[in-house]
Amino acid sequence: MSSAAPVFAVAAVTKSYGARRVLDSVSFDVAAGERVALTGPSGSGKTTLLNSLGGVDRPDSGTITLDGVRIDRLDSDGLARLRRERVGTVFQFFHLLPTLSAEENIALPLQLLDVPAAQRRARVREFLDRIGLVHRADALPAELSGGEQQRVAIARALVHRPSLVLADEPTGNLDSVNGANILALLRELTDATHTALILVTHSEEAAAICHRRIHLRDGRIVDRT
Repeated sequence: MSSAAPVFAVAAVTKSYGARRVLDSVSFDVAAGERVALTGPSGSGKTTLLNSLGGVDRPDSGTITLDGVRIDRLDSDGLARLRRERVGTVFQFFHLLPTLSAEENIALPLQLLDVPAAQRRARVREFLDRIGLVHRADALPAELSGGEQQRVAIARALVHRPSLVLADEPTGNLDSVNGANILALLRELTDATHTALILVTHSEEAAAICHRRIHLRDGRIVDRT
């Protein structure tokens, strides 16, 4: 990847719950457009790290910087604003709003950023076309298959052009065929938008779409490939 300044930087992040240290001096950088897999056994700290990267949890020490902004120093309003503007998230269980159509779910991040209606419609249509669901724009989540729901979730995560997408086991609730399609879409869209991706996964197939892997065990990085 590029040798330019990283879009995302994690330095000596430590997090404990009571006497249990869940993250132990974790450090790594991510470049714009780079895909990084976070791997490791259950209990290794992957979810806590992902929550810390997205500002859901605060580290006890260390720094987390996105586009030059120290996430770990922001108050709740600053964190909310940063997540709206610069972060997209993809979950295992889709988390689409059930009363909104596919088109409306994708449009939501743009509405929260007060993007003008005409520009919003054009951007949403562009992403519906990219994910192959123009014909399902008016469908509610309950009317979509799991694979279709995850495609909508990915479009929602990327439509506002974030600097970083955090994905938590995005294929974990899908069969192998739909999982492979979702991974291909994530690779294609992050390449097209030059968006950094941090992907938590147990899946070898999911890790394989990433440029490199960071393997955690007992809260520490034990391998980088």
